[in-house]
Amino acid sequence: QVQLVESGGGLVQPGGSLRLSCAASGFTLDTYAIGWFRQAPGKEREGVSCISRSGGTPVYADSVKGRFTISRDNIKNTVYLQMNSLKPEDTAVYYCAASKSYFGFSAMFFGSWGRGTQVTVSS
Repeated sequence: QVQLVESGGGLVQPGGSLRLSCAASGFTLDTYAIGWFRQAPGKEREGVSCISRSGGTPVYADSVKGRFTISRDNIKNTVYLQMNSLKPEDTAVYYCAASKSYFGFSAMFFGSWGRGTQVTVSS
């Protein structure tokens, strides 16, 4: 059974850091592109970052470039999202998703999703 589980969310002050994890079971992560998405209350889901199957150059939303870093550990079958210099507007539920053949930010092409982890940036 294909399953993705996010963890690492929480409450952090502006300027702080968090590292989100996306652990996979039932499949090998390095055969999929993995995307991180987020959805804030009252807003549409948006793509944050995506890393390809090969682990090549990832992509980032303009709003997080220079602050967020995506990486993968194939031995642990886990993808990470390191988030630095967090801002209140980063507050959202963060989801990871897997795609066998697509690399980018169109959520419709990601077939497997986790349940999300809440990130709240507030003083």
